[in-house]
Amino acid sequence: MISTDPDLFDVIVVGAGISGLASAWGIQQQGARVLVIEAVSRPGGCIATAHEQGCLLESGPNSALDTTPLINHLLNELDIANSRIAGNPDARNRYILRDGEPRVLPMSPFAFLTSPLFSTGAKLRLLREPFIARGTSDAEETVAAFVRRRLGAEFLDYAINPFVGGVYAGNPEMLSLSAAFPRLHQLEQEHGSLIRGQLLGALARARSPEKSKKSAPTFSFREGMQTMTDAMARHLRIELGAQVISVTAGDNGYTISTDSSGMRREFRSRAVLLAVPAYVAASLVASIAPHTAQALADIPYPPVAVIHSAYHRSAITHPLDGFGLLVPACERRQILGTLFSSSLFDNRAPHERVLLTTFMGGMRQPDLTQLGEREIARIAQADNAQLLGIAGPAEFVKVTRWARAIPQYTLGHSERMAQVDEAERIFPGLFFCANYRGGVAVGDCIKSAHHAANATTNFLRGR
Repeated sequence: MISTDPDLFDVIVVGAGISGLASAWGIQQQGARVLVIEAVSRPGGCIATAHEQGCLLESGPNSALDTTPLINHLLNELDIANSRIAGNPDARNRYILRDGEPRVLPMSPFAFLTSPLFSTGAKLRLLREPFIARGTSDAEETVAAFVRRRLGAEFLDYAINPFVGGVYAGNPEMLSLSAAFPRLHQLEQEHGSLIRGQLLGALARARSPEKSKKSAPTFSFREGMQTMTDAMARHLRIELGAQVISVTAGDNGYTISTDSSGMRREFRSRAVLLAVPAYVAASLVASIAPHTAQALADIPYPPVAVIHSAYHRSAITHPLDGFGLLVPACERRQILGTLFSSSLFDNRAPHERVLLTTFMGGMRQPDLTQLGEREIARIAQADNAQLLGIAGPAEFVKVTRWARAIPQYTLGHSERMAQVDEAERIFPGLFFCANYRGGVAVGDCIKSAHHAANATTNFLRGR
């Protein structure tokens, strides 16, 4: 049953990032009365687009992968499908730094055999993979341990380590394989081999409407990723600048208390969906679900600095014919990597100007983000100059710092999520949806929000 009491919402969603907005939109589309409460003055969370000196700057996700049909369904509902743009087909190369030089990551078996990125020994080592015994199904393993065991140390150093740095700003020595990369864990358990699993699963993948992150096309919007979150926000009731200070469970639902510039307010709802970072959710459920709160508080979020820099095209010798450059930890640089933003999408920078987006910090070197903005900018420019052949300083630089950026799916993450599941069972009408659960990518968040919206609506209807 949907509420008709004007003072009672069916659902209150706490958090107006991509997870909260997409969840609220899905619930509202099914006829429920929804209120979104956001602590800061703008919706969108880490998705933030700005314009400066003719350049389009993304402080959060620069793009998304079209991994699920739910994405296009959402864009059609929001009437923004026409604003979507595809990644430049000429920017397919992924560069990995090796021995101080950017080298193309091979994306096919033939390219792998001829690639200078990996040694002959590493290539021969990969041939052993189908004959290595599968790991124990109930033993949790780090991503690094799994890759060393199945693929070898060099593959870890020059493929997985930079990839983990680019996606999670993380450390493969700490991430849980089954939590962070469940597909790899599943392939080994089902087929005993990653290579065998890829070959045997080709037909099933071709028939599935879902696409793997390896094969899914990259997309954004003409006016940046904020197009999507702004479109959802326009159709939702949102209380901005309202800090939720408590969530109280009662016989007939929940009471949410907020503080907005010293003014206290209370909102009532039959259900509440927490779409906030784990450390925020922990503080909100500490009084009613202390074990869940502790599990959420244990999820680390490293800091990340995002550095946008613009150059005249003639100042850079590298062709910039790709997605970007990732830097392995063993190369001992101070940046995690650099996206070639103006190569990936058109109209990201004026004609004859190049826009680069560089990342620093993460689990690898978190202290770097505590430096002053000028020093962060200097380090980014210096590393990019050496690695990409850049002469002279940037025409302009902008630094954005995220004190707590991306949740880390470290060892024990599945047990922590089991505590979240338990809280949802014990407290009917309490739901959790954020990028610490189900994946950190934009597509993962949309998929998780779809499931959360359905679960919430089923609760409202007494299912």
